[in-house]
Amino acid sequence: SSPHLVQVRERIRINGQPISRELFSKYFWLIYNRLEETKDPAHGSMPAYFRFLTIMAFHVFLQEKVDLAVVEVGIGGAYDCTNIIRAPVVCGVSSLGIDHTSILGDTMEKIAWQKGGIFKPGVPAFTVAQPERPLEVLRDRAQERGSPLYLCPELDAFEEDHQALKLGLSGAHQRSNAALALQLARTWLQRRGYQGLGELKEVPPATELVGRPVPLAPAFQPTDAMIQGLRDTEWLGRTQVLSRGPVTWYLDGAHTTSSIQACVRWFRQAALSRDKPHDGSEVRVLLFNATGDRDTAALLKLLVPCHFDYAVFCPNFTEVSMASNVDQQNFNVTLENALTRCLENQRTWTRLLEEKSGQDPWLPTPLQAGGLLQTAPARGTLLLVPPASRLLNSSALVFPCLAQALQWVAQGRDPQLAAPTAMGAHPHPAASSGAVLLQEAATVRVLVTGSLHLVGGVLRLLDPTLSQ
Repeated sequence: SSPHLVQVRERIRINGQPISRELFSKYFWLIYNRLEETKDPAHGSMPAYFRFLTIMAFHVFLQEKVDLAVVEVGIGGAYDCTNIIRAPVVCGVSSLGIDHTSILGDTMEKIAWQKGGIFKPGVPAFTVAQPERPLEVLRDRAQERGSPLYLCPELDAFEEDHQALKLGLSGAHQRSNAALALQLARTWLQRRGYQGLGELKEVPPATELVGRPVPLAPAFQPTDAMIQGLRDTEWLGRTQVLSRGPVTWYLDGAHTTSSIQACVRWFRQAALSRDKPHDGSEVRVLLFNATGDRDTAALLKLLVPCHFDYAVFCPNFTEVSMASNVDQQNFNVTLENALTRCLENQRTWTRLLEEKSGQDPWLPTPLQAGGLLQTAPARGTLLLVPPASRLLNSSALVFPCLAQALQWVAQGRDPQLAAPTAMGAHPHPAASSGAVLLQEAATVRVLVTGSLHLVGGVLRLLDPTLSQ
């Protein structure tokens, strides 16, 4: 699976656990040296990062003789380097969303075409409820590639005798993922000769289907192991809650409009539906960053209704100096570029709040990170230069790294995080007043979203055991 949150070893798991440092090192150098020895001396080059790890994952699974490998595509499917498996047991396509538009296309139909590229001749495939046109594209791709495609019934259909299936992962959107997982698991078990899960009858391509372009797979009675598997599933960084005394962290790596909408529904249910504390105030904080070609304004607009008291923006760098943590370093993005984007997000958030309150949009002069970086050390921990006109009202702050952002949010109330150092020569008044509010609040609820890399950096700081 990809990306990893804290350590690259998370991408290659056996029996649910990331492979050991020893195994990773052994297979890394074995693959690296073999490729180095056999490449074309005139035009050869080593595979890029993701391709190298994909080759390595396949090699690990073969050498360690796993019974079953579950492989998640990187981007898309049709041209993804994971798509060299000629005869998988089964294929699945989860809920489609708009993402990686510069590579996959800017419509759901184009993205569906790419995703359908994993279908293989004679190999059953499953998908969940999709908008009509993208579903038709998936159907056409399946027919073109000779793959029988089925629609998963809702999870309710698997719940006999009104026994609700409990999921280890929160959020209503996880129910369609669970229904897909059940169908994929059944197909594997039937291939292994397991009886008692009902028959999956193939529907001839010419059959007229009433009301839907894809036949509905039959539901079945999940086994005890399946029920336990759904209940015990854990996946860091997805609808994850970490409670630390007065500070509760809500972590979700949503980074598309559809996943942010799901995140907002989950956050409202998990956090905002609770009663406000009787013995004091509640402060809500958004910690946000987004990467790549994503439309951050569209994502931030979806988050406005959560009524955050503060929005904090920072790059995905754990610390300003990343030398100690190469697993989370992105060599394609400079600190200056990342900070400039954070400043743009701060400006967008301020504009959205102004529009929502019906005031004239107040737009500060666009800021570039270059000038700020040179003077940042003199400013102490806080990297923020708001315009003077609305100095005290600003509820959007920018920090140069995650460590400083989390320290400000927690204000020493999370035992895992150090208290923030004294602000520099020109602290932002909103940061000072916000610090008082955060220190005195009975409850602080922090939603971290917009990027899996951001969530991974936060997890690394909140739970150092994940780095071991």
